[in-house]
Amino acid sequence: MTMVSPVYTVEARSNADGLIKPGELIDLVEVTPLTLNDRRIYNQLLENAWDAIDKPVTHVIAKSSLRGSHNSNDRVGDSLERLMSAVVKVSVIWEGEPAIERVQLLGGNLESMRPDGMLEYEIPARLRKIIRNSQIFARLKREVMFALSSKYALTLYEMVQKRGNLRWKASERFTLDSFRGIIGVPRGKLSSWSNLRLRAIDPAVAEVNALSDFMVEVLPVKTGRAVTHVELRWWRKDGDATGAADRALQFSKVGRRTKAEGRTEQVEVGQGTHTTPSSILPGLRPRPAWLDSRGVALQTETYETARLRHPGYDIYFVEGEWRAWAQGKEPARDPDRAFLAFFRRYAEDNPI
Repeated sequence: MTMVSPVYTVEARSNADGLIKPGELIDLVEVTPLTLNDRRIYNQLLENAWDAIDKPVTHVIAKSSLRGSHNSNDRVGDSLERLMSAVVKVSVIWEGEPAIERVQLLGGNLESMRPDGMLEYEIPARLRKIIRNSQIFARLKREVMFALSSKYALTLYEMVQKRGNLRWKASERFTLDSFRGIIGVPRGKLSSWSNLRLRAIDPAVAEVNALSDFMVEVLPVKTGRAVTHVELRWWRKDGDATGAADRALQFSKVGRRTKAEGRTEQVEVGQGTHTTPSSILPGLRPRPAWLDSRGVALQTETYETARLRHPGYDIYFVEGEWRAWAQGKEPARDPDRAFLAFFRRYAEDNPI
């Protein structure tokens, strides 16, 4: 009988199709909540360290590559400190039995004070061991990772990318508590199924379906009258749907470019030429249809301002909350300014 040697994740390499992330670092449970920006930065740190990620060495990366479109290093420093203090629970096998391993995500680091300086960092020893033994991974497209607008959407995308190429499996069931933990819902937040679905799951599913190579569903499973589990289902898109996802990503790039140049851009879509609509937002999915019945879309710049001021929030959900709050009240003279003011108060009352 021929023995098949295991294929380890560390043998995979990042390429034009995307960066590599070990499966154990996807289906983990955050004990210390992280933000969308924290998760993006961590993925970049993993990619940068990949060639020697299971070795006891230090890694170096330019701080400018971690800032994204943000001009300040402050957010990078804040993310590093949260990643250093973050404790996560990882499902592993110990002496042939399932076990939970608690690890820190990031070790000590040294940051140059120069805005264009370097960052030196370490991967903790116990985490290196988990990565060394990993045999399942996800390949994440960089443009999708940066286009998704919430940590819930990014985590769902990673979960599907980890599972999408399994030939023998197209669904998986999770307890509701474990699913909440994996997608990063903070303790005490979104405690009811209706709030969890409306504010986290539905927006995340919509973004992943719009921007990734897969379609995904998250369905409730009841025990008696209570939702106790969820079933995650996924399937690869056909050619037309994949092309639509690529165009959605292109809209993001066009929107950022035209805003910087201060002009209106004509975008080829199908057979015709169309002006980019205000509902196609830079870095975000199209405005969902259910909002059309609540009122006309705000200015594109208003949504972009809200996204930059309040990273990690689903701006469309907050718009829905604002429109529900405004029902029966005198219409605002300046709806865009009124929405941004409401968003500020909402973020203060509902921190992520």
